[in-house]
Amino acid sequence: MKKYNIKVRGMEYAVSINSIEGNMLNVSINDVEYEVEAKGVNVNPTRMSAQKLPEDMYSQVPAVVKKAETEGEEYPIESPLPGVVMEVKVQEGDVVKAGQALLILEAMKMENTVESAKSGVIKKVNVQKGDAILQGDILVVIK
Repeated sequence: MKKYNIKVRGMEYAVSINSIEGNMLNVSINDVEYEVEAKGVNVNPTRMSAQKLPEDMYSQVPAVVKKAETEGEEYPIESPLPGVVMEVKVQEGDVVKAGQALLILEAMKMENTVESAKSGVIKKVNVQKGDAILQGDILVVIK
């Protein structure tokens, strides 16, 4: 397992790369497990220890990060960054598919789409248009 301490916009994160299969990585960020897809990176796991990962790998990871999940459990969708909710595209009871847009956040004068990391039913929507949110706030809960 490779361990890194990275700094993103002044926030420090402890990152461990648990496993790599092609361009899919199982990582732990501050002890929370995620499955991420790194675009433009295809690593042979048998050579991982002998190979240096690209410096810009973290900029290639898409905005949607999928938490490791257990079937049938509630799945909170957290804000990837602080901002203001511009639009909520779902409501409680809606059926969503993985990759579907849930809401739009404005952060640093840019609109960011928060997408569903899994398919399921919206159990709870915790935000509304105009709400100011912090990174890590639970926006939506999917079951």
